[in-house]
Amino acid sequence: MSRPFLTLAFESSCDDTSVALLQDQRKIVATALAGQTELHAAWGGVVPEVASREHQRVLIPLLREVLSRGGIDNPARQLSLLAVTAGPGLMGSLLVTVMAAKALSQAWELPLIGVNHLEGHLFANVVAHDDLVPPFLCLIVSGGHTEIVHVRAFGDYRLLGMTRDDAVGEAYDKVAKLLGLPYPGGPAVDDLARRGNPGAFSLPVPLRDSNAVEFSFSGLKTAVLHLLRRFEGETLPLEDICASFQEAALSALMTKVRLAVMATGVRSVALSGGVAANSALRESMESAKEWKSFIPPKSLCTDNAVMIAAAGYSNWKRGIRSDLFLSPDPSWSLASR
Repeated sequence: MSRPFLTLAFESSCDDTSVALLQDQRKIVATALAGQTELHAAWGGVVPEVASREHQRVLIPLLREVLSRGGIDNPARQLSLLAVTAGPGLMGSLLVTVMAAKALSQAWELPLIGVNHLEGHLFANVVAHDDLVPPFLCLIVSGGHTEIVHVRAFGDYRLLGMTRDDAVGEAYDKVAKLLGLPYPGGPAVDDLARRGNPGAFSLPVPLRDSNAVEFSFSGLKTAVLHLLRRFEGETLPLEDICASFQEAALSALMTKVRLAVMATGVRSVALSGGVAANSALRESMESAKEWKSFIPPKSLCTDNAVMIAAAGYSNWKRGIRSDLFLSPDPSWSLASR
């Protein structure tokens, strides 16, 4: 009887440290994650140097926890593959787990694969949905990325369009800061928006009249700033402002997804990234009649090592290998391979 194929994966592209053990493509054996939200809240955003030092502090305890929960007492004999996020992301953060994975690969004599972080987000849906197969479109939305990718085959990715400026998650955080809401701003805005009137204020839907599959959120953020000036010295109607902002932001996303579906003829659309946890976006995707939606559980929306393990396993099956010369690439494009 052959032993199970077990992938040990690491993710530390920004401020979450995650380790996971995955059997084959979808069976999650063990996972552990340490976030840094409270650590960075005082600055209202991620401080790269602080993030990388925290990754160093928590990585080994997380690794020990995952190996223990997975029943791994002899990694060199029980594990099959090591996978690690190699980009895009913060250079200092990426270095921590890339160097750790390379050291363990050498010590345990295990093969190593560097994974693109955005490819990992694609595979969050593969883990969650056994009926998701190419071709499909994926809307990747997070604090650093807003783009639509055409997955023609695993490993064959075509970037259909991306943001010209701010990512949608970044826009959420900046608007939240303008409103005096806590960091990270996305969940706070989403929560307030549920209690507000999305038609209370007329905010521009970015690039609504453009036929290009691309995004822009800096103008919407500026429109919110101008709206707030109308309430100087008054109590802000936070719920209505959040609802109106969210209505415009999500309308922009949905408009471009429809354009991508029309342009490609592909009727399967996946959603991934941290903003995929947004309740209104999930509802909009699920209610769309033009395509079948694939949405991961919220636990797989944020940065996590499960998705990196799944992507690493797929790379392995396609014959892709890394070596000890693997180096992080903070600007690694998903479509560059």
